[in-house]
Amino acid sequence: MSERRTPQQPHPDHDRGLEFDVATLLDRRRALGLFGGAGLLALAGCADATTSATSSPTASSSASSSATARASAGASASAGAATTEVPDETGGPYPGDGSNGVNVLDDAGIIRSDITSSFGTSTTKAEGVALTVNLTVTDSSNGYAAMEGVAVYLWHCDREGNYSMYSQGVENENYLRGVQPTNANGTATFTTIFPAAYMGRWPHIHFEVYRSTAEATSTGQIVKTSQLALPEAVCNTVYATSGYEQSVRNMSRTTLTSDNVFGDDGGIHQLATVTGDASSGFVANLTIGV
Repeated sequence: MSERRTPQQPHPDHDRGLEFDVATLLDRRRALGLFGGAGLLALAGCADATTSATSSPTASSSASSSATARASAGASASAGAATTEVPDETGGPYPGDGSNGVNVLDDAGIIRSDITSSFGTSTTKAEGVALTVNLTVTDSSNGYAAMEGVAVYLWHCDREGNYSMYSQGVENENYLRGVQPTNANGTATFTTIFPAAYMGRWPHIHFEVYRSTAEATSTGQIVKTSQLALPEAVCNTVYATSGYEQSVRNMSRTTLTSDNVFGDDGGIHQLATVTGDASSGFVANLTIGV
């Protein structure tokens, strides 16, 4: 992982919000939209988990395979059509894109669908309940037609609420980060684990959209930076499993409407539809428009 400048020392637990990003990320976060300048759009409905589980699974290969298999059927039809623009949101203090210290995007191996393990000098695997994320990108200037070949960079915290490359103890890891091009249906799919709820934030996943994988891996222009919100019922199901104990407490201290990122609109433009169960894994679908 290369360094572009010395990173600021981040708080180990949570994002510092928009104020932080004004100083470090704003110059890269307000780029014009793809092919004509429209921004991303998003709309997704919330679905409860189909079942709850009392077991304490981890993202084993069998669970990941099961979640991925289920995702393949719904990857082109994520959570509804995009009809409004998704808000630009903070990338947080841990983007790993070179704008705040280390840059994982120029590392060989970053273009990958399964982001559960570190790559390069470490192969540490992040443990947790399996999650497949389908993010579908559409073109607002063309009737929200699917956009093939754009690149999505996705990252999030681990089961303990830590961000690889930044948080204490995982500075030398780069798990839970990856880039995928969208397919003919406009969908980029990632195999990962369900992130923790950490102090001060609603459970979420970060993403950036680039014009292509070449742009993503060469410090190219970021078209859109935003975040995906996870539904409350599903979060409660996951956090009842072993390893997520601290998330129960943190989840009880915030709401989607009071969150400093999603609170402006209740997260409606970023709330994923999630199906599945804690034993075999969950699938999160979100459609965004460009």
